[in-house]
Amino acid sequence: MFRRVLIANRGEIAVRVTQTLQQLGITAVSVYAQPDRCAMHVRQADEAYLLEGETTAQTYLRGENIIAIAKAHNIDAIHPGYGFLSENAEFAQMCQDNGITFIGPSPEVITNMGDKLIAKKVMTDAGIPVVPGLTVSVKDAETIRKDVANIGYPVLVKAAAGGGGKGMRLVASENELADAMAAAQREAKSAFGDDRVFIEKYIDKPRHVEIQIFGDTHGNVVHLFERECSIQRRHQKIIEESPSPAISSELRQQMGESAVQAAKAIGYTNAGTVEFILDQSGKFYFLEVNTRLQVEHPVTEFITQQDLVHAQLLVADGQALPFTQDSLKQTGHALEARIYAEDAERNFLPSTGTIIHYVPPSAPYVRVDSGVSTGSEVTVHYDPMLAKLIVWGATREESLRRMSWALQHFVVMGVTTNIEFLRQVIEHPAFQKGELHTHFLEEHEVSPPPDSQTPDAVLIAAAYGSKQSSHQMTNVSSSPNAESNNPWLTGGSWRAF
Repeated sequence: MFRRVLIANRGEIAVRVTQTLQQLGITAVSVYAQPDRCAMHVRQADEAYLLEGETTAQTYLRGENIIAIAKAHNIDAIHPGYGFLSENAEFAQMCQDNGITFIGPSPEVITNMGDKLIAKKVMTDAGIPVVPGLTVSVKDAETIRKDVANIGYPVLVKAAAGGGGKGMRLVASENELADAMAAAQREAKSAFGDDRVFIEKYIDKPRHVEIQIFGDTHGNVVHLFERECSIQRRHQKIIEESPSPAISSELRQQMGESAVQAAKAIGYTNAGTVEFILDQSGKFYFLEVNTRLQVEHPVTEFITQQDLVHAQLLVADGQALPFTQDSLKQTGHALEARIYAEDAERNFLPSTGTIIHYVPPSAPYVRVDSGVSTGSEVTVHYDPMLAKLIVWGATREESLRRMSWALQHFVVMGVTTNIEFLRQVIEHPAFQKGELHTHFLEEHEVSPPPDSQTPDAVLIAAAYGSKQSSHQMTNVSSSPNAESNNPWLTGGSWRAF
């Protein structure tokens, strides 16, 4: 096994990876930009090295500088986390060329799955259902008007090299096609340096359901069940759960088998996610493959009792997967909510400043993955996500109650957060019933009431009282075997397998 692993990332994912490395006796090495010199991921690492530069492009996105640090300090492997260089095939190749193990799939797989057109063709050839559309890059609206009419409006124009909603336009009628394509091409060029776009049929009110996959170099490929990620804002997920309330055991098996088939078709190794959309009739269609560990991976860890980062390390080291398909079981229900420094009442404008008081909820079956603490600076330089709140319950109903409780006991002072907004979503009647789709927030116009801000004195009392009240959660689970079925019994305290 590796002796020294560098984490080419920051924030909560760097802290998360560090925890597993240290539990395994592996030296965790962090890198940091100047604004992060006092950040939690720097403080918790065994070693930390400064990335020269000022902007993100000059620091966390400068692969050659990270490689230079790795070589200078005898690093065996690099874990890219997610975001930044995690899906950068050039960086993965640089690691390989310099004799450093990249903890993820091969550069070739990253390249192919990063191109949506190649990915769709590979999946079509493998017999995986894809959304109807034009599977070639299109430049001129005039030459495809007839083809698009045959697909049927509405359609989506999507960036071939894109993601996260960039370079995407909804086209309701033929009159809008030319302008939508031009706008999508401009945005795709700006965001990805690639103006290729393609056309897909627009699926009305779909669910976003993804399957966690894992492959090793010994030919073993498994899936670790599904995560529902339909609650999204501006094409970014904010709440995830597993199992999906829409998936029957039969459909789960079909989607899992399709995800494994997709992974085998591309020669996938390490952790990844096959993303599908599910229409209102129950048909599923391939969307994309994320060639990295996902932000929402703790949901899968909770319901399978597997440490996915540990499994990533084993596979990257050339070992076989530590589990088989038959040994994997779904137990209970897990939810994740992403805590952001943003103001829901001001169109989710990011909030910056110093966190003057930070007390996450602490209770059995509550886990908080965080990159901040009291005194942390929230700046304009990086994504405003502060933490991820993950809960587990024997049933979905129990998990929902626990999440609501945990959000009420999550104290952050000094910056505005979306905590109350998340609680409004969780407690919405449609969410409680599992009536989810990717336009849920637009349809229900969920927003916290104007007077939802709790007075500071009450917040401080809640902060210091949270640990006192946490004992009330100890015996909430309705399952007599729930404690033995779940590895994370207290917030911030969990073990690898």
